[in-house]
Amino acid sequence: MDTWATWTTQGIIAGTGGVMTTEGGPITGDVTVHTTWIDGLAQVTVQHTGATEWYAVQGSPVPADDEDVGRAVHQAAVEAVREGGGRAFSFPV
Repeated sequence: MDTWATWTTQGIIAGTGGVMTTEGGPITGDVTVHTTWIDGLAQVTVQHTGATEWYAVQGSPVPADDEDVGRAVHQAAVEAVREGGGRAFSFPV
């Protein structure tokens, strides 16, 4: 598949409990959310804003049949980070 897209949102303050990652556990504070959509999957990662390490969000990747769904997954991830809770994401898109 030759079609792909990415979205990045910086400067999100994670809600209480942060965002759960596969490698690093919960990430809190000022974070950046990055989503890559390729081959029917949306992979969501986060980092402390300005850091170099990226962490996979627990519950990602998720199926995303097209670019619009991939974008919706990214926006859902941004909102979930703002809400916090320190749990794995479920993407209802």
